[in-house]
Formats: sequence, C-alpha cells, structure tokens
Amino acid sequence: MTKTVIDVRDARQTFMISAGAFRGKRPLHAVNGVSITIDRGEVLGIVGESGCGKTTLAKMILGLLQPTGGDILLEGRPITELTRLEVARLLQPIFQDPYSSLNPRKSVGNIISLPLKVQKDPHPESWRERVEEKMALVGLAKRLYNLYPNQLSGGQRQRVAVARALVNRPQVVICDEPTSALDVSVQSQILNLLQDLRYQLNLTYILISHNLAVVEHIATRVAVMYLGRVVEEADTASLFERPQHPYTRALLESVLTPEPALGVPDTQLGAAYPNPVAPPSGCTFHPRCTQVMNHCSRIAPRPVATETGHVECHLYAADQGKERAIS
Repeated sequence: MTKTVIDVRDARQTFMISAGAFRGKRPLHAVNGVSITIDRGEVLGIVGESGCGKTTLAKMILGLLQPTGGDILLEGRPITELTRLEVARLLQPIFQDPYSSLNPRKSVGNIISLPLKVQKDPHPESWRERVEEKMALVGLAKRLYNLYPNQLSGGQRQRVAVARALVNRPQVVICDEPTSALDVSVQSQILNLLQDLRYQLNLTYILISHNLAVVEHIATRVAVMYLGRVVEEADTASLFERPQHPYTRALLESVLTPEPALGVPDTQLGAAYPNPVAPPSGCTFHPRCTQVMNHCSRIAPRPVATETGHVECHLYAADQGKERAIS
C-alpha cells in the first residue's frame, strides 16, 4: 500500500464564460497549475478567499470535473482510468449545508444506505446493521433510523452526512466547509467527531474552509490558494507561526479577535478582489501586496522550496526574481 494516496500534478481547470453580448467567450482559469501530494492519514487544509479555486480543485479530485490539463493520481493510478464506482469507493465528500445535501423525501436509514446500493454492495442483508453501526459511530441513536431530515437538528443532519460518507469505508473524505452552516457550539462537536473518526478509521481528510481557526485545529498541513494557484504550502504549525507569503500573512491578520477595542483588522488587501477572467500580469497578487517590487508586475514567481513545503514569491528566490526580470 503506497504512502501517497492522492497526487495532483500541474492540474488545470479552465471554464469558458460569456464576456457579454456579442463578445463571445473568455477563459477563466479556476485552477491554474496546482501540484500537491496527500499522504495517507494526513489532513490537508485548503484555504483562500472565495473564488480562488478550492472547491473546483476538490471536484476534480472527486472526479466530478475532468481536468483540462495535468494529472490527478489516486493511489498511483490516473483518475481518468478509474470508473466512477472505483473513485467513489476511495473518496467520499461531506458537503457544506447538510439540509441541502440530504434528500428530504428519504429517511435517515435510506440516506445512509444509499452508497451501499449505488456501489452494489453484495450483502444487502447486512445493510441495516452496517447503517446502525455507523449511526452509533457518529453519535446518532437508532430511534432516528426512520426519521426524515426536517425532523433533525442541524448537527444531527451533519452527522447523517458523515455517516453516509463513511458507510462504505472510504480511505479519503473531502470536507467542503463541513461546519459553516452550523451553530458555533455544534461546530466544535462535529470537528471533534471528525478528529476521533480519523484516528479510529485511519482516514485521510481534505478540509476546505474559510475558518482559519478550524484549519489550525484539525489540519496537519495547509495549502493557501490564490487565483487558482497554491501560493504557499507548509505544515500547520509552521504556516501559522511563520507565514511566508504576503497573502498568507494578510489572511492570518484578518482573523477577528474577541477584543472589542482592537476593532476590525486592516489586512491591507483592499475591498476589491482581482477579476479572475483578466488576472493581473506577473505575480497575480502584486496589486494587493505590501512588499511589491518593480518586476513583480512582469515576472511570475516560481515555487521556492522551504523546510516543510514551498512558497511562490520573489521575496524568497535567491535573486528575488531580478535575474529573470533583466533577462
């Protein structure tokens, strides 16, 4: 069994979108050359502003979107060579809003057992037992088996979504904002549940979140995305203690504190997010960067290896990108 369970190599996803009446279509590079590996047992947190490509990357890994460029390997095999059932047996998602992702016309038991039916499990006589086993594992009482989603609380619905994802014993679970639709008190319960399940079942997680506190709590490694690129990747402790990319530092500085006197933090990012259809030249972050240099607007930075990952920024290149600017 290989150590690396997911290997993303220069993955790209381009959408052609309308530029307006009589103007035809223009490309939008939602994921623009992402390379990342995820080892068995890791929790990879993916963070960044809305529209940076986090969910698009997750859909590509799930096989819901075919890459327009690059490769995605699952346990060493290209995802394009795998059937949907093979991908589903390896990967399962937990979506953001449990009420929207659960069929309101199906009971809890039917919802959780659906992957067993779709993936043609050969032992239907054991389905109920396995469903009740997973319900107990996520903290749902057996008496809820015949209830419907509208009869459950938000936390219970998310536990149903977790049980459904785990019923067929996947190796990787992709969590797309799994707690954002829940009350704060319930969020901590679900996060602790995910942590416990990770150790009990030897799971690998990909966690997509805007909540940096959640990422710091559960992730072992973090990838920071900006306009379709991973601009910094490092282990969680290093990234939160010593962020290197100016964008990463700005994200961390944007976290609100409980001190009313401190007010709203000024991240120096401005209110406007760049147009992803017409991204800035050179380093796409340069219009918002507080440490911008003259050549940042003309030369795109290359990944620079760090002790625990990489960073894409001229500040960390040996020549700060000046040699490329001259040539």
